Amino acid sequence: MDRGGIVKATRNPKIEPGCPLDQLLKTLSGQWTVHILWVLSRNGETRHSEFKRFIENISSKVLTDRLRMLEAEGLVARSYEPTVPPRVSYSLTARGQALDAALTALEESCHVDA
Repeated sequence: MDRGGIVKATRNPKIEPGCPLDQLLKTLSGQWTVHILWVLSRNGETRHSEFKRFIENISSKVLTDRLRMLEAEGLVARSYEPTVPPRVSYSLTARGQALDAALTALEESCHVDA
């Protein structure tokens, strides 16, 4: 419990349906979703055509669907400039940037000898 302002976390591996962690894990489990977050984390503001170059084999439809979903979840921000042709780019929100440490840990785990 509380000992001098320190609250000991209990280890409970159960994820309650509908809780914020459950929702985040469902969001991240979609095909190509982590790839998109990875590109934004490493590249910063990115346009649709750049995603297509960075993520081989992703279809335009899936990319658009995933970007819309990530925007709806508050992980990605969409920027629209009414130029000719219109310029649309995507970047991580503060919530999306909070996932950077997890993405970096995933990358580092690839370099650990098995």
